[in-house]
Amino acid sequence: MTLVGGSHADHGATFGERGGREVVEEYGRPERTVRAVRNGVGAIEMGYGVVVVTGNDRRAVVGEAVTNEPPGADGEGCYALVLEDGTIETELFVYDAGERLLLFTPPGRADPLVRRLVAADRDATVREATTEFGVFGVHGPMATEKIASVLHNAGAPTGAYSFVRGSMGDAGVSVVAGDAPGGEESYEVICAADDAEEVWMTLLSRGNGAAPFGYRTYETLTLEAGTPLFEPDIRGESPESTGLTGVAGVEDTACEPSHRLVGLRIDAADDDRIPESGAAVVGSDSPIGRVTRARWSPSLSAPIAFARVERDASVRGVRAESGEIPATRSSLPFVEGGEQSGRLPSY
Repeated sequence: MTLVGGSHADHGATFGERGGREVVEEYGRPERTVRAVRNGVGAIEMGYGVVVVTGNDRRAVVGEAVTNEPPGADGEGCYALVLEDGTIETELFVYDAGERLLLFTPPGRADPLVRRLVAADRDATVREATTEFGVFGVHGPMATEKIASVLHNAGAPTGAYSFVRGSMGDAGVSVVAGDAPGGEESYEVICAADDAEEVWMTLLSRGNGAAPFGYRTYETLTLEAGTPLFEPDIRGESPESTGLTGVAGVEDTACEPSHRLVGLRIDAADDDRIPESGAAVVGSDSPIGRVTRARWSPSLSAPIAFARVERDASVRGVRAESGEIPATRSSLPFVEGGEQSGRLPSY
């Protein structure tokens, strides 16, 4: 469950699940919320799984399991993937917190990661610690100003995945510089679970205010910015086909993937004809792939989608329950924000 469910409910939240974890879906008026974050700043409670690795061999144990080189100094971090037979088993963020590494996974992926890491016969202790931490995202062109207005004993961090330690009110926090998944300035504020209420209220109402938003808005913002998400977009795919080899530290191969993750602009006048995930993408005369995620874009007043399609195929449309909807390939990002996502697919 969320750590600040009462506060979410007071703001009119509706709840759902991601990976078996309760999260806020939205607070109502989703189009207005997207614009509020896109033009100002918003805050979201994230549903990460958390794994803690300690011991002399902690970097070696994690390094053997993930694609990227684990950070080597306190206050540094990186984005990485865990692969199984060449396909993505999970994505994660790895942070060096002195005598321990903190690994943040998508909801529901911490336990499988623990099982994978404890199999190593090394001087390292691995445990799941999801319930011990609260994590809140802060996104928007005024995110740095928001953080600066409430963070004490430290300045806002610079450089994606780096972090600083400070305080918000009476709560100790670590503030991580994000990789702009929504195409704007971004940070994640990490605190002890017992301090989550204090930190959440500080983010919403102290210093510069912030609009609360949920996962539906987050999924729209990240799609507009061209950022793939784990469960709908990249799970079970190869890093090469998702365009994430560079940021995830995957060695280049000479083989071109048969499919790519691409953007689609869908020719529909309203959100009633947005295709479901898994809908067939049609080329000149036959299916060439499938939609992974589609949303109505308030910034463009049009539906947009990520799709996994054959590398060189042209797109004619998408099959939905109402019939075939015309669609065309689009360059990414769909919406140019103040920053470019660090996970924008690159081929």
